[in-house]
Amino acid sequence: MAGRARKTYALLSFGLWQQRDDISRLLDAEIVAWPFALPGRIDGFIGWGRKASGRRAAWLAARSGKEVITLEDGFLRGFSPGQGEPSHSFVVDRDGIYFDALHPSGLDRLLSRPVTDAAALDRARRLMALLRHERLSKYNNSPLLTPAAAGVPVGRPFVLLVDQVAGDASIAGAGASAASFRAMLEHAAANNPGKTLVVRMHPAAGDRSLLRQAATAMGIEITVPGRMNPWPLLEAADSVYTVSSQLGFEALMADRAVHCFGTTYYSGRGLTVDHNVLSAGRSPASLEQVFHAAYIDYSLYLDLHTRQPCTPEHAVQQAITVRDQRARIERKVFTAGFSPWKRRAMTPFLKGMAGGPVHARSLDAAAAAAQAAEGIVAVWGSDAALPADVPAIRLEDGFIRSRGLGVNLTMPSSIALDGEHVYYDARGESRLEALIAHGGFDESLKARARDLVRLLIQRGISKYNLGTDADLPVVTEGRTKILVPGQVEKDASIRYGSPEIHSNAALVGAVRALFPEAFIVYKAHPDVVSGVRDGGAEPQEADLTVGSGDILQWIGWADRVETMTSLAGFEALLRGKAVGVHGAPFYAGWGLTDDRLAIPRRTRRIDLETLVAASLILYPLYVHPLSGLPCRPEDLVEEISAGALKSPGLAQKLFLCAAQQINRVGVLLRDSRLR
Repeated sequence: MAGRARKTYALLSFGLWQQRDDISRLLDAEIVAWPFALPGRIDGFIGWGRKASGRRAAWLAARSGKEVITLEDGFLRGFSPGQGEPSHSFVVDRDGIYFDALHPSGLDRLLSRPVTDAAALDRARRLMALLRHERLSKYNNSPLLTPAAAGVPVGRPFVLLVDQVAGDASIAGAGASAASFRAMLEHAAANNPGKTLVVRMHPAAGDRSLLRQAATAMGIEITVPGRMNPWPLLEAADSVYTVSSQLGFEALMADRAVHCFGTTYYSGRGLTVDHNVLSAGRSPASLEQVFHAAYIDYSLYLDLHTRQPCTPEHAVQQAITVRDQRARIERKVFTAGFSPWKRRAMTPFLKGMAGGPVHARSLDAAAAAAQAAEGIVAVWGSDAALPADVPAIRLEDGFIRSRGLGVNLTMPSSIALDGEHVYYDARGESRLEALIAHGGFDESLKARARDLVRLLIQRGISKYNLGTDADLPVVTEGRTKILVPGQVEKDASIRYGSPEIHSNAALVGAVRALFPEAFIVYKAHPDVVSGVRDGGAEPQEADLTVGSGDILQWIGWADRVETMTSLAGFEALLRGKAVGVHGAPFYAGWGLTDDRLAIPRRTRRIDLETLVAASLILYPLYVHPLSGLPCRPEDLVEEISAGALKSPGLAQKLFLCAAQQINRVGVLLRDSRLR
C-alpha cells in the first residue's frame, strides 16, 4: 500500500514561519509561506490563536474551502514567556481553539466523549501528581516562595483571585469582560468576610490589571504578592476565583474549590462553581478525564533539544531539568572581563531565575552593576580575586565538556560553578568537596550514578572526546602497565592542587621509584602536543612517550594510572582501574585512590557511586549542544556519542581560525606571566 501523501499548509505570519520546522514535525506536513506559494498545492491555512493570523487563516480557509488549523501554546509552555526559547508543547485544533467557548473546539469534542479506560485515567493521575509535586505550571521562571515570604499576611485565611490581561482573547472567548472581574471581586469580598483577598497578577498585566482596576474603583482592599511560583498560593487558599485562567485548572489539581466567572474548557463539568450561563449543558467529566483530554490527547509535545515528538512525561522531565538548573542561579549574573567567545559560551549556563547574564568589561564594572541590581559577579577560574563587597562565583570547565578542546574554542557543554575555591583548588574546600564530604546520597541517586557510569563506558565518553586512535604497545606478560597522563605545568590545578610534585618529569620519576619494574607510558597533554601550552621538560624515565591517541584507549590499556591532578585519574576510577594520586584532586582522599599526598581534612570514606553523583550529577551545569538549553548529563553523553562535529561554512571557518590564533596567543601570554 502506498504511503499517505503529506499535506501542505500555508503559514500566515512571520512569527509562525520562524517556527516552521516545529510545525512541520507536529503536523507531519510540508510547510510553505503565504502568499509565496501556488494556491493549488495548498491543503489548508495555519494561524495562531485568535490573533490576526488566526482570523485570516479562518477567512482564507472559508473562502477557498480548505482546512484551517489553529495553533496555540500548550499548557506546559516552558521556562518563561516570549519567543526566546522553544515551547515544550503546542495545541493543534482543526475545529476552533480551546479558550473560545463561543465556538466548537477540538478539546470540546474530546470532552464530549471523555476517556474511560482505567490505565489512561491512572496515567492522568500520575501526571497530575507529578506536576503538583514538581510545582510545574505553564511558565516556570518564578521563585518558589511561601505565601508569607511573598507578602501574604500571616494568621488570616485567604481566597485567591486570578488576574488576567485586559483585552486578552481568552476573556472574550470565555463570554466575559471587564465587568466579569468586577463581579468576581464583589462576590469574593461579600462571601468571604474576614478573609484576605489575594490577587495573583498576570506577569504581563502591568497597568492593564483588571482586578487592580476593579479594586480601586470599588474601594476593596486586596493583597498582591510578589512574583512567585503559583502552587503554594493555590494550595494555601481557601478557594480560588478565576474568569478563564489556566491557573483555575491547576487549582483543581491542588484540590481547591474553584469559582469560574467565565466559561473555560474545565468549567460546567461538575468540577467548578460556575457563575456564567455559557457553562450550562456540558457533558460532566472527572478531573482525570479533563486532564487526559487537555494535556495528553489535545496537546502535542516536542523534545526541547532534538525537536522530535515526545510524550508528555518526557516533556515534564525536561521542564524539571531546565527549571532546577536555572533555580540554582537565583540572582542576576554579571560576568567580569570575558572575551566575546567566552561571553557567547557562558550565556546559556548563566540564565537563571532573574534572566540572562550581563557581560561587563572589567571586574570593577561587574561589581558596580551587580551591587546596584543586587546581583552576583562571575569570574573565570581561580586566578582572579573575587570582589569583596558583592556576592561572587567562580566558573570552570565541567568534567564532560565537549567534543573538542577548549583551546580550539569548541563550545562547552558543561561548567562548574563554585565559590572561593573551584574543584581543583585544594587550598580550601570547594562546593564539590563539601558535597562529597557532607552531602546525602540516597539509593535512587546512587542508582542513577551507576547507570551514568555504565553509559559513559558504553559510549566511550570522556572530557574532550577527541576520538583519535592510539598505537598501544605490547608489554611482556606480568609486567605492570602504568599510564602517566601529562599536564600543563602552569595549570592552576597543579599550582593549587599539587604542592609537592609540580612537573611531569618529577611525576614520572616518582612513579619509576615506586614501580621500578613497570612499563611506564607518559602521554603528553593535548594542549602541549598542539604547541599552545608548555608541558615542561620531557620526562626521561618513561619507557615510552606518546602524544597521540584518545585518553580512554590508553586508560583501557593500563593496569593503573599515576597522576598529579589529571581528570584522567577520575576517568580511570570510573573504568575500574587502580589510581595513584600525587596531588589533591577532587577525587582523592576519600578511600578510592592510592594517595601519595596526605589530605587530612578529607576523612569521609565513600563509594564510587557517591563520587559520581556529586561530581557529575549534582555539581556541574549542563547545556545541550543542539539547543543550548539545560539538560541532564545522560542527555549530553548520548548526544556527544551520537553527534558528529558539524562542518562550519567558509566564513565561520575563517572567523574560527582567526579567533583560535588570537586565543592561542592570549594563552601563551597568560602562561608567560605565571611562575
